[in-house]
Amino acid sequence: MILLNYNLARGGFVKYELRGDTLPVVILTLEQGESIFTETGGMSWMSDGFEMKTNMEGGIFGGIARTLAGESVFMTTYTMKKASGIIAFSSSFPGKIVPIHLEAGESIICQKQSFLCAERSVKLSAHLKKKLGAGLFGGEGFILQKITGPGWAFLEIDGEAVEYQLEPGEKLKVDTGHVAIFEPSVDFNIEMVKGFKNILFGGEGLFLTTLEGPGKVWLQSMPIDNLAARLIPFLPSSDD
Repeated sequence: MILLNYNLARGGFVKYELRGDTLPVVILTLEQGESIFTETGGMSWMSDGFEMKTNMEGGIFGGIARTLAGESVFMTTYTMKKASGIIAFSSSFPGKIVPIHLEAGESIICQKQSFLCAERSVKLSAHLKKKLGAGLFGGEGFILQKITGPGWAFLEIDGEAVEYQLEPGEKLKVDTGHVAIFEPSVDFNIEMVKGFKNILFGGEGLFLTTLEGPGKVWLQSMPIDNLAARLIPFLPSSDD
């Protein structure tokens, strides 16, 4: 499916194609002078005519911050030097690729390792959780990823993606790890599961993540950590 999307920040069109269901790939068509950036090793294939430049954006502190947020120290920019060309970025695990357009100054917060690629005008940085409890027990640690516009960004989600638009004061209680993306206006917190039997036998652990509106959230059906835990019993051990 080829999608033509109007980019208000640039005044042009972003042309991309999403292919695949379980292990998707996004294929972008760039015109001369247009650029896309990704983490080191993120590109899958491209046509002739792209100029590739790799650097440590933001200096050493920017590189360290990206590492803590689950990305590589170095970022690579691909710029089209011919009339037009295609470049593809594949998902690194079973799930979905979510395209999001951001206006100038508009941001979203996402889990570690969500970032796949984005227009050169987009800024990728680390986001520090402000609440101690949410950082300790919210499932993603203290540092998440923050993506700021203007421009298009493409993010990876584990499993299927489900979107909710929360009204002011509206809450969602989410099992740890299922929160993929949320707008900065959404309050991210944790609460303890009530009831001794629920804690011991409910299978949800001690804490649930709470998301309170207003704002949009994207949840994921199968966090990669959960998938790995399900597969462990079927993997051969050193004793076998």
